Amino acid sequence: MTQTAPASADAAAASAAPVIEIRDLHKSYGPLEVLKGVSVTARRGQVISLIGSSGSGKSTLLRCCNLLEDSQAGEILFEGEAVKWQGAGLARRPADRAQVTRFRTNLSMVFQQFNLWSHMSILQNVMEAPLTVLGRPVAEVEPLARELLAKVGIGDKAEAWPAQLSGGQQQRAAIARALCMRPEALLFDEPTSALDPELQQEVVKVIKDLAAEHRTMILVTHDMRLAADVSDHVIFLHQGKIEEEGPPEALFGAPKSERLKQFLSATLPA
Repeated sequence: MTQTAPASADAAAASAAPVIEIRDLHKSYGPLEVLKGVSVTARRGQVISLIGSSGSGKSTLLRCCNLLEDSQAGEILFEGEAVKWQGAGLARRPADRAQVTRFRTNLSMVFQQFNLWSHMSILQNVMEAPLTVLGRPVAEVEPLARELLAKVGIGDKAEAWPAQLSGGQQQRAAIARALCMRPEALLFDEPTSALDPELQQEVVKVIKDLAAEHRTMILVTHDMRLAADVSDHVIFLHQGKIEEEGPPEALFGAPKSERLKQFLSATLPA
């Protein structure tokens, strides 16, 4: 397995300003504590991959980061600005809805199941959020949307309906939709896990291209090869805690935790 993040890139990332900071985050569903004090920092231009078995808290952490889920303790900061909270424990909620909207427009999320609007064309899907959420004019958004569809390799599908596209094409449309918001960071929640192996590679290529552009990304994935190839930093979550973290060459090449060794032996090809 190759790891492409050189030491110089690690040093550059370490000196860049944080875009996303998660500090000692706790998340519970009733009595079930899913996240038990997790801290993550994604600096500008850095790709962070979250790996771990199902139920380890990866997707929950990503959804908390984008304020789609409410956490019970800890801090979330975007470009140095902390989320304002009201209440405590299971009653804790964001206190400033305008702040939540502003954060979400700068942290575009790509979901496992695409979530395209079935009654809109692919072009309309990509344009919808910048038009309705940001209030940008059609004359500005449409050329950008077409450019982004071409960028992810489906420029010829702009007028098609989602049902007419393969799963890989729909996921690439979802990535174009996320990019059309011109976000400061991209959040990927297992973007290839709903696809068969051939279609996965279409999406993997787009993600690798985005990583090569030094876009800030947090990626939840079960694809260890993808995590190794694109990441500056990898975090292995186990039972709601960070079991081990570091550069990909360390985690995949010389894991220290026995649990990580077991996980990699089950997920990496022989």
